[in-house]
Amino acid sequence: MQQRLNLSRAARLVGVARGTLQQKIQRGELPSFDGTVSADDLLRLYPAARLESDTGFERVAKIREEAFGKRVRERMLPSQEILSQRLFEQSRELSDLRAHLQRYHAMVVQLRERLGEEALRGADAARASAASLGEFLDRELEAVLGETEAPNALTVMDDMLRVMSAHVVVRPSRHDFFVDGADTILEAALRSGLALNYGCSNGNCGLCKARVVSGQVHKVRHQDYVLSEAEKQQGYTLLCSHTAVGDLVIEALETTEAGDIPPQQLVAQVKAIQALDDELMLLHLQTPRSKRLRFLAGQNLTLTAGEASAQLPIASCPCDDRNLHFHVARNAQDSFAQAVFSSLRSGDQVTLFGPWGDFVLRADSPRSILFLACDTGFAPIKSLIEHAMALEGSERLYLYWLATRPAGHYLANLCRSWADALDNFSYAPVAAGADGVLDLLRRVDADHADLNDFDIYVAGTESFVESAAVALRERGFPEAQMSAAIV
Repeated sequence: MQQRLNLSRAARLVGVARGTLQQKIQRGELPSFDGTVSADDLLRLYPAARLESDTGFERVAKIREEAFGKRVRERMLPSQEILSQRLFEQSRELSDLRAHLQRYHAMVVQLRERLGEEALRGADAARASAASLGEFLDRELEAVLGETEAPNALTVMDDMLRVMSAHVVVRPSRHDFFVDGADTILEAALRSGLALNYGCSNGNCGLCKARVVSGQVHKVRHQDYVLSEAEKQQGYTLLCSHTAVGDLVIEALETTEAGDIPPQQLVAQVKAIQALDDELMLLHLQTPRSKRLRFLAGQNLTLTAGEASAQLPIASCPCDDRNLHFHVARNAQDSFAQAVFSSLRSGDQVTLFGPWGDFVLRADSPRSILFLACDTGFAPIKSLIEHAMALEGSERLYLYWLATRPAGHYLANLCRSWADALDNFSYAPVAAGADGVLDLLRRVDADHADLNDFDIYVAGTESFVESAAVALRERGFPEAQMSAAIV
């Protein structure tokens, strides 16, 4: 029996984005049926995917540990209880399959016996036909029972993946993600780039309440919020305090617009301040475990330390809502920048208020994406790129980064690591020449004949953004497909 895989599982096993497989299906390179592909067809297309190399798992680990910068994650195996439940579910499926095979085998044996009886008492033609069919059944049974076929490598890997992680589908959006290790369903959704509705993420507010349509969940965190009896009967659960035992389908609210997230105020601690170059600092803030920040990639926050305050773009992905990064340039007229460069220390408190802005991804757009950044405009672009990589939705991601500052492309190694780890990401550093924006756009034009197939995100100084907008309009680029942020 041919094993069929949904696109998310298939992409994970061979280490490519779902968009890559969708593109191959559209070109007729990969047969599909009802959103699934067969393991055999997938292995023919990706013959290098073998159990010993475990390409899919290595690729997932590389993206998560390297491509998302220096965020350190606790990667753990599922608890023994969850592992045992998942193994029990698989063993039950195996038992059902064996029972079906035994019934089919018994049916074939009975058919063989009936044919033998017919061959003994039938007319000459019927006797010959029955004998011939009986011989055929004998040969086929001998072949089936006597051969040991090597398992498809991807089928074996998928069985392993189902023990280590659970696949979750969200209705009505049909977005999906995997629950890995000891993650709750909410944590796994956020790390996959989905903006599910939530508040405290600590079992108190009930905003992450969702209905389980099919599958089984298991409570792994304490919760103070009490579901009503009616909600329990309807299958509701808190995503922040439960994990998935096996594959799951849930009904849950998702944030689709920047305006869907209300302003929040919380106090974070300085985790680290690191020099990116002589004129630029990376400010790493960490929120309390019990009060995290909801935001969309590309948005800004108001930061206040003592009397100093500034509004800065978040340079990290909402998939890690506790660890927030900001790129702070030296500026004698900016009191907050002065504090970062001189007086702010690890452990100090910074008040956060926001988020602000609508420079966010069109998450459901089928188009590939061009990111155009200038200098520290890379900060919100970095957030968008990490979000897009977590979503695995776009066919291609292209980053063009114009540097006018002396230190140039201050996170070039990170960008190169993205390009190395991901087949669908390209990075092009552009040194500032006499024409600035035009130098960057000439590079873009040389690489792409038709920009109308893209969504374009532009971030940088006011002059850079305005010049890029004018140049794109002159090329006839649809304004509805462009978003811009002045940094």
